[in-house]
Amino acid sequence: MSIEVIAPAKLTVSLRITGRRDDGYHLIDAEMVSLDLHDTLAIDVAPAGSVGTGAMIVEGRRDRVALGADNLVARALAAAGLVADVTLTKRIPAGAGLGGGSADAAAILRFAGIDDLDLAASLGADVPFCLVGGRARVRGIGEVIEPLPYESRVLTLVTPEFGCSTPEVYAMWDRMGEPRGDNGNDLEPAAVTLEPRLVAVRDRLADEAGLKPRLAGSGSTWFVDGAHDVTGGVVVQTVESAV
Repeated sequence: MSIEVIAPAKLTVSLRITGRRDDGYHLIDAEMVSLDLHDTLAIDVAPAGSVGTGAMIVEGRRDRVALGADNLVARALAAAGLVADVTLTKRIPAGAGLGGGSADAAAILRFAGIDDLDLAASLGADVPFCLVGGRARVRGIGEVIEPLPYESRVLTLVTPEFGCSTPEVYAMWDRMGEPRGDNGNDLEPAAVTLEPRLVAVRDRLADEAGLKPRLAGSGSTWFVDGAHDVTGGVVVQTVESAV
């Protein structure tokens, strides 16, 4: 019998880049919150002695993706010492800056009773926060988690039908001379330079909400506080922060 777990999306509310390690990883000082937007994983642990894992996307907002050995779900299963079939229902858009893959990996670790943040960080920079969840200040490369008091928030997320590559956005930030974002996110100038189509999405949300949007992490999602109607070639979701 499979056991169902949820994987809440994460929203990077603010992000400052504070340096770079010798291995090239950027150091951050960020605020992140979990959202009620989530993926669902049905986990069916295989009998002892079985080999191999299976994982399958059964619902995708954009496309269907086969999960190979390098996928974060498969890597989390291996890190947890689990052999399992996983039926993954995707609701968190890919390439949107909402930590979908990291959330899925963290859900596997929670299922396995693992709370080791260093192990989580070995899977990906966003996995430690997704493992802890709630609201937190996040530092280092993502492995230093300082929980913050819960704050109830309603947010409108606008995700275009294209994603942003986090490594490419960081590389652009380096090439641009490490600019400081004037809207609470240092990666925002690099993201809009790398992907100019973000500007039109931002401006439409600003016009229709009457607020200045902020980019979620490396993009491609923009967000503002409150519930708003937005039109025109985008996925709009009204979400709440989650404990």
